[in-house]
Amino acid sequence: MASGQDPADSLADRFGCVVRQLRESRGWSQEELAEHAELNRGYVGEIERGGAMPSLATIDKLAIAFRLNPSVLIARIEAGTAS
Repeated sequence: MASGQDPADSLADRFGCVVRQLRESRGWSQEELAEHAELNRGYVGEIERGGAMPSLATIDKLAIAFRLNPSVLIARIEAGTAS
């Protein structure tokens, strides 16, 4: 991490990257993910760009949409990979 960089920014970036990878691996558009997760498409885009830090409720909605346990989604974020 670069000097002076907020650790939360790095976490938001990693989270967004994993969400994007999972979405793309399913062949979904942002709109389709938003529908599956009952979220706004614009918010999904913000998450994927690392511009939003989702709440636990949103993490749960995304995990359900991806048919994952929330703990598995978080573990993938910690590892920095969607696989």
